[in-house]
Amino acid sequence: ILMKLECCISGIFPIDEDAKKKTKIHWNTLAKPLGGLGQLEEMVISLAGMTGGSCVDITKRAVVVMCADNGVVAEGISQTGQDVTAIVTENMAIGNTSVCHMAQVANVTVVPVDIGVARPVVGTIIRQCNVRRGTRNMVKEPAMTMNETKSAIEVGIDIVSDLAQEGYGLIATGEMGIGNTTTSAAVSAELLDTSPEQMTGRGAGLSTKGLQHKISVIERAIALHQPDKKDPIDILSKLGGLDIAGLVGVYLGCAYHCIPVIVDGFISATAAVVAVALCPCAKDYMLASHLSEEGGSKLLLDTLELKPLLHAGLRLGEGTGAVALIPLLDMALAVYREMPTFQDTQIEAYQELN
Repeated sequence: ILMKLECCISGIFPIDEDAKKKTKIHWNTLAKPLGGLGQLEEMVISLAGMTGGSCVDITKRAVVVMCADNGVVAEGISQTGQDVTAIVTENMAIGNTSVCHMAQVANVTVVPVDIGVARPVVGTIIRQCNVRRGTRNMVKEPAMTMNETKSAIEVGIDIVSDLAQEGYGLIATGEMGIGNTTTSAAVSAELLDTSPEQMTGRGAGLSTKGLQHKISVIERAIALHQPDKKDPIDILSKLGGLDIAGLVGVYLGCAYHCIPVIVDGFISATAAVVAVALCPCAKDYMLASHLSEEGGSKLLLDTLELKPLLHAGLRLGEGTGAVALIPLLDMALAVYREMPTFQDTQIEAYQELN
């Protein structure tokens, strides 16, 4: 039985501030300069608050990749055709995409989800959760019905419930879907009440002319549907994608199960902002991996009050940035667990000075 959206939201509570305090105290006893690992220390403190204890265990981790097609591709907003979504999804099932190779190094399980690919896809590890075969063209009609949008969110919640039962302690977000920077720019422009121009980037390499066309397509869709800016599900159903909706469910499910979740790039961050609009508490369970090259990314992360760790010009998607963060968290946790204290080494402890 799907855990209903409302039930999930009502079961999300603030993180454990006491666990955060204890973790910070332990960091400050370690025989190294105070705060010497900077943001990595802050992330470990956050992880403790999310999981409710200073003994953070992220040894079992997965990247959930929501795969879906977008009807707006018919408007020529992408360099490639819709068929690429299915090809990459199937390649994920045989471990042959960028995120798969990175995940192998970082010891992360890849969980591809067909939530809305335009044709059936084959692969033993693909979770078959297709809500519909790609969204409608948002320039002509709403991308999804309200029911389809909620069903897609509940797919994300459901997948996290499964992973929680399997003992996963950390989840990274990813997506695959030609045209999804267009849907994300449309959704985020409305959510943040800003212009499509400010939120729209070149995606997978559009020319300046292509970028202008993409912006005009988004403007037309917004003008047609006039979504209710105060209703994130209305915005999502009219302008969004099944991949974004699925990721909204992943964030909410992670918050419900007290599992830390890593925000990947622009599309994942758009879904994160939708999730936080539905449940402000969900924000406390998120970590930002990197600042994507896509135009509106900084504004989305600022809205979430998240500081990205990596500034590497990443713009690939699939969850690659989120997976890239994980080995750094492993290193920080190794120091946190194994480093001797000032007392152990008989070195005088550093004091926090004003």
